[in-house]
Amino acid sequence: MNKTNKLALIPVMLCFFAMGFVDLVGIASNYVKEDLNLNDATANIFPSLVFFWFLIFSVPTGMLMNKIGRKKTVLLSLIVTVISLLLPIFGETFNIMLVSFSLLGIGNALMQTSLNPLVSSIIKGGNLASTLTFGQFVKAIASFMAPYIAMWGAVATIPSFGLGWRVLFPIYMVVGIISSLLLAVTAIEEEKTEGKASSFADCFKLLGKPIVLLSFLGIMCHVGIDVGTNTTAPKLLMERVGMTLNEAAFATSLYFIFRTIGCFTGSFFLRVMNNRAFFTISVVMMCASMIGMFVGNTKLILYVAIALVGYGNSNIFSLVFSQALRSVPDKQNEVSGLMIMGLFGGTVFPLFMGLASDAIGQAGAVAVMAVGVVYLFTYIKQIK
Repeated sequence: MNKTNKLALIPVMLCFFAMGFVDLVGIASNYVKEDLNLNDATANIFPSLVFFWFLIFSVPTGMLMNKIGRKKTVLLSLIVTVISLLLPIFGETFNIMLVSFSLLGIGNALMQTSLNPLVSSIIKGGNLASTLTFGQFVKAIASFMAPYIAMWGAVATIPSFGLGWRVLFPIYMVVGIISSLLLAVTAIEEEKTEGKASSFADCFKLLGKPIVLLSFLGIMCHVGIDVGTNTTAPKLLMERVGMTLNEAAFATSLYFIFRTIGCFTGSFFLRVMNNRAFFTISVVMMCASMIGMFVGNTKLILYVAIALVGYGNSNIFSLVFSQALRSVPDKQNEVSGLMIMGLFGGTVFPLFMGLASDAIGQAGAVAVMAVGVVYLFTYIKQIK
C-alpha cells in the first residue's frame, strides 16, 4: 500500500466512526422517553424508524453508487447524517426527534452500503478483511462513547450549553463535518463499474432460494437483538435494580464494549476453529443471556447477561452474511443488497418489544428478543 492510500485511510476511518453514530439511538430514545413522558411502545418508534430506512434505501444506494461513485455516495451519507445531528440542537419536540432519527437512519443506510466498497478501492489483497475489522472497531468506539457523552451532558450545567444530554448531537456533528471535509479533499481512485445495477426485482427473486431467505431472516434477528439490547438494557436496570437513567446508561456501553471484544477475538477464533462450532457457541451465549435478562434481579446477573449477548451477537452478522454470499457466487451484489435490507430487523423487533414491555414489563421485551435467538439456533445447520 502506497503513502497516498495510507493517507486516504484517515478520512475513511473517521467515516466508520460516523457510521457508529446510529447506535446513539438506543440511549437517546431512553432520554426522549423520560423527557417527553412517553410509554415504551411510543419511545421504541425511534430506534424502529432508524432501521426502517434500510428496507427502502439499501438496493437504490447500490444503484446510485454505479452512477456517481462510492466516494460521492459516502459524502452524501455524511451530509444527511450531519443534518440529522443538527436538528436536535434546536429542540426536543416529538416531531423534531422523529425527523432527526429518520435522517440518521437514511444517512446510515447510505453509509453502510457504500463505505465498505470504498475501502476495497483503497486496500487490495489480503489486508482488506483486517482493515474492515479495524473499521468496525472504530465504529464501536462511537457506539460505546455515546451513553457516556449523554450522561455527562445530563449532569453537566454550563459545559453542555443548556442542551443537557442532547450535547451528544453537536459533538458528533462536528466529527461528521470534519469527516466530510477530509474525505472531500482526499483523492481516491475507483474502479469502473461493469454490468447493470441490481434492482428490487433481482433481489426479491433470490428469496426463492432457501439459504438466502433463511440468511435474510438471520440478519433480521441479529440486528433486532442488537438494537433491542441497546434499547432495553438500561430499562432492565431501572426496573429491576432501581437505577436512575444516568446510572443505567452504562449498560449500553457495556454491551458495545463486549461486542467490540467479540469482533476482535472472533476474527482469530474463526481462523482456528470450525465456523459452525463458533456460531453454536455464540448462540448458546446469547441463550444464556436471555435467561439472565429474563429472571435476573441483581446488578451482577444483569451485567453478565448484557456482556454475554454483546459477545455472542458480535460475529453473527459476518457468519450469516458470508454464508449467503458463498451460496450464490454469481449474484453477490444482489445478495449483498438483500442482506443489508435485513437490517430492517432493527425496526420490527423494537416495535414488538415496546408493546410487550408495556403489557408485562421488560421481561416481555426480553421474550421478543429470545424468539430471535431461537431462530438462530435453527440456522446452525446452514453454516457450512
